[in-house]
Amino acid sequence: MAKVKEAKKSFGQGIKAYREERKMSIKDLAHETGYPADVLEKVEADKITPPVALVLQLSRSLKVDVEALTKQASSRVKSQKKRAGSYAYTQLTKTGSDKHLGAYRVTIEPNTVHEGVEYHHEGEEFIYVLKGKLSITVGKNTSVLERGECIHFNSALHHALSNPSGEKTELLVVLYVP
Repeated sequence: MAKVKEAKKSFGQGIKAYREERKMSIKDLAHETGYPADVLEKVEADKITPPVALVLQLSRSLKVDVEALTKQASSRVKSQKKRAGSYAYTQLTKTGSDKHLGAYRVTIEPNTVHEGVEYHHEGEEFIYVLKGKLSITVGKNTSVLERGECIHFNSALHHALSNPSGEKTELLVVLYVP
């Protein structure tokens, strides 16, 4: 008898399945994550690739390890470099239920502002500018960082990144999530 190969779910399909398994509405998930329902609907429909902060919030809210969220996903989500809006990121560390620290190399296109929701997630964040310039707003405070400068902050505060320069910005971003 031939084995039936199970089709892999996309990242969005996986999120929707976990949400429905827990009998949560999209509004419930919006309240749990702090992200608007329309953004979550776009993630579930695979219309947008979620930023790292949203993946962390989804993991926490759905009580699922980040690796479980991304493991079943298609090759588009599993690819080495992930694109979310005006920036791309490469995961530098392995994920797992026993891992609390994650490192990413992030690139932001020139003269761009990440539109949509601000980021926020439990824990701490450290950002080091490898190349270019970064404008970062944490809470109500905005700082502009140049190559070689860094910032460390409570990542539960809403934060937004943008590149005010004419060259690509490269960052080392380290997240600690308890």
